[in-house]
Amino acid sequence: MAYKITDACVSCGSCAENCPVEAISEGEDKYVINPDICVDCGSCAENCPVEAIEEG
Repeated sequence: MAYKITDACVSCGSCAENCPVEAISEGEDKYVINPDICVDCGSCAENCPVEAIEEG
């Protein structure tokens, strides 16, 4: 199951920088994860400074 970014996101971009498959992009008010590309590695969640990413 793909990870998802919650409203706690502060749009720092740390998750996108650490995504090995480039599944994360900047959305209107927060970063978003494309579930069709996400490989469930957890790298984004491990590198989020505000813990705004959870397994979906």
